[in-house]
Formats: sequence, C-alpha cells, structure tokens
Amino acid sequence: MSFKLSILVPVYNERTVLEASLARVMAAPLPENMDRELILVDDCSTDGTWDILQRLCDGHPEMQLYRHERNQGKGAAIRTALGYATGDFCLVQDADLEYDPSEYPVLLKPLLDGRADAVFGSRYRGSEQARILPFWHSLMNSTLTLISNMFSNLSLTDMETCYKVFRTDLLKSIPIRSDRFGFEPEITMKAAKRKLRIYEVPISYHGRSYEEGKKINWKDGVQALTTILHFWLIDDLYTVPYGRLLLNNMSGTPQYLDWIASQLRPHLGDAVLELRAGTGSLSSKLMSKRLRYVVTDKDPLMLHALANRFLRTPSVQVAGVDPSNAGDYEEFRGQFDSVVCVNVLEFEADPAQTIRAARQALRPGGKLLLLVPFQPRLFGSIDKPLGHLRRFNRDELFGSLREGGLDVVGHHHFNRVGAVSWFLYGKVMRRRFIPKITLKLFDKTVWLWKRLDWIFPWKGLSLIVVAQFHDAGNTSIAEDDNTVEHALRGSRASA
Repeated sequence: MSFKLSILVPVYNERTVLEASLARVMAAPLPENMDRELILVDDCSTDGTWDILQRLCDGHPEMQLYRHERNQGKGAAIRTALGYATGDFCLVQDADLEYDPSEYPVLLKPLLDGRADAVFGSRYRGSEQARILPFWHSLMNSTLTLISNMFSNLSLTDMETCYKVFRTDLLKSIPIRSDRFGFEPEITMKAAKRKLRIYEVPISYHGRSYEEGKKINWKDGVQALTTILHFWLIDDLYTVPYGRLLLNNMSGTPQYLDWIASQLRPHLGDAVLELRAGTGSLSSKLMSKRLRYVVTDKDPLMLHALANRFLRTPSVQVAGVDPSNAGDYEEFRGQFDSVVCVNVLEFEADPAQTIRAARQALRPGGKLLLLVPFQPRLFGSIDKPLGHLRRFNRDELFGSLREGGLDVVGHHHFNRVGAVSWFLYGKVMRRRFIPKITLKLFDKTVWLWKRLDWIFPWKGLSLIVVAQFHDAGNTSIAEDDNTVEHALRGSRASA
C-alpha cells in the first residue's frame, strides 16, 4: 500500500536559509512506499525569498508554490497550503533550519501503525540534540504548554512545537481561524476537543536567536494565551455545519447530558443500539453495565470519533447506519432490547420511515426511546441553523409510532425552562444561537431546573417518549397524561 505525505511549508523572509532548508526537506528519508509533495506558501516576503522559491520550484512537479499578496501570518499560510494538500498525512515544516527533516520517519510511525490521528514532535522529551535557548523564551513555552494542558486536559510537553503531523482528512475538517502563531494553541485545543488520538515523540531542535532570524515574540505569547481561552469557550470544531454537533455545543453540556441520561437509563435493556451517536457524549453516560452497546452514525467523521472514543471498550461496537435506510439494519434485525433515538427524527425527511426502519432492530417487547424537539410554534431562527426540519406535536409523533407497529407506553415533557429561552432567543430576538455563557449558566443550574421541571405549567422544549414493539400488533396509545406520567415517574425520581 502506498501513501503520500503533504509537507506544508509557510515561508516569510527566509532567503539566507531557504535553499539549505528545502534541500533537507527534499532529501529527508520517508517510510517505504511513501511519496512526498511540498506545498510552499510565500507570505508576501520582501527580502527576495519569492524569487528564490520560484527558482527552486522550477522543474520540480512535487513542489507547489503559492503566494499571499499581503502578509497574513503563519496560520494563514498553513490554511492556504492545506487547501492544496492531496496526501494521506500533513506535516507542518518551517522554512528555517530549527527542525530536522531527517526525523520524519519517527513522526510518521504512530500514524502508519494506526495508533494516532496526530503526532507532535516534542523538543523536551529527551531528544539527542537540543540547542539551549534563552531562559525567558523557554519559560514562555513551558508556561503556555501548561496553560494549554489545563484547558485542553492533555499532558503535552511541547504545545508550541512546529512539528505537528495529522491525518489529512481530519486536519481538513478542522477550521483554522488564527492567522499568526495562534495556529499552535488553536489546533491543539481543537484536536483535544475532537478527542483525536495524539502522540508525542522526541525530536531534536536547533533553535535560532532573534539575531539569526527568529520571529516569534512576547506579543505572540499573549496572543497564544487569548487563543487558548477563546477556543476553550468556543466549540468551532468542524469546517462544515454539522447540525447535530451545533446542537451538542448548545445543549450537550455535562450536567444537561446527565439529566437526559437519567431519563433514559431506567428503560434500557442489556443490548442497546444508539442512532446518530455523534461524538459519543451521551453514549458514554448510557453504556455502563450494558452487555452490548452499539453506537452508530452515518457520517465518516463521527464514526472515526466514536471509534477513537471507544477503542478500548469491548462492550461497545461502532457501526455505520443511516437511520432512515432499512437496509442498514439488516445485520441487527431483532437483536436489541432498546433503540436510543435522541435528537434524530427532526433531521429526517420522513420520520415515520425512520421509525419503521429502527423498529427492525428491536426484539419483541423491546423499546424505542425518543427525545424530540417539541412544540411546532417554537420553530424559529435557532432551529434552522441546526438543520431541524420540524418540531413535533404529540399526535403527529404518536401516529408515526402507531404506523411503525409500536405502542406508546410512556411520555413526558422535558426541559420546560429551556422552552422559555428558546422562545426568547429564537422567536422574539430572532437569534441564530443561544450565547455560550447562557448555556454554561444553564448547565451549572441544571440541578435546580430538573427538580422544578414538573412544576412549571407550560409544555417542555423536548418530548421524551418510550414506545414498545409487540409482535401481536397491539397499537393502543396511552392518551391520558396522568397515566403516562405515572409510567415515567420512576425516571423523573431518579433525576
């Protein structure tokens, strides 16, 4: 099997070292059956670097050259280079002589072995050679790495390293917003939030002094700090608008997810199938003590995230399933006690078809657990960016369940206080999202709202439904609110 490495080279005013640096990159050893491509982006150099680059690239088809018409910074140059990358892996290489390209095989090994999604080369993990740097510069690096680790929950030794290697498909799916040296903390925070498998390997380092051309300074250290804080608060993790992930960013806060899990957990059996599990945040709260838990999604990026998250959890299986495609359930027909369908039906063109398809996975007596957005009159400016096609009313949903051969054995309104916020932001103020600070405050006070939820006299933001599959074809629907409230009283009490 052959591979290709895309080497992303941002360049700015490096005429004195450029030729020697690129010669080392071109001569660097690569693992067997691996080709290379160099994608160089001149960030509007003013010292003759552009002319040297044109000369060096002439006659070398493996070298692509692009130029910014104005200086934007390292992050912007990497963003441009990434757009042209066609390799299996992407490696960031500065155009100076501080890092040694002969160490490419060391950086690539965890990726080729299938253990890693990203590899960071650490200057502080006992490499063979490392030039001694000024004390304050080293202190700034170690301090920023410490702060980054605190907010990302990683244990890196060198967040600011240039040598970062990624699987190209994953790196291309992460938006890069920083134009300057903020690229380093930004990509680290986002890789952590995406739960990528990150490895560190020791590398040598031949750092330059400022007299020799080093460009990063204390202002970039301040920017790095603000970048860490910014991307700790903001979940800007995907280049395309994944509606369900936006929803997770809004409502998938830890305490809120615990609340949802507490409503579903009493109705789960030993074998569970979860539809559109996303990144597995809810799955991790429901899988405990289940003999078999299958997490599914139809998006390759989500399947990759799930595989990473549950790599060492033998009771969890990851499978590609389109919720509305009946054929995708064939291998699971009649195998599950429970099918979990949380925030799924609102994205489906035909919810009734999705219900019929999902029912195939249930054993006789098995239960379909639904959480859907409720109250069509709340449909507004927040629903649309999330990709919602609808909000449900009870009769519509119950009718679809009846057509699918399922009996509703319990339902109740959920998150009544959330309905107030949704109405104010989505219908009155016509916002496209609920502010992050509002969501964090809500999450910190979930302990209160879940205890008051049954007191509020209005309908909930969501509806939770438990529907059971009976072979006998009994399609009776519990119409009395008091009856179904009694059916779910145990789950509310457990909250």
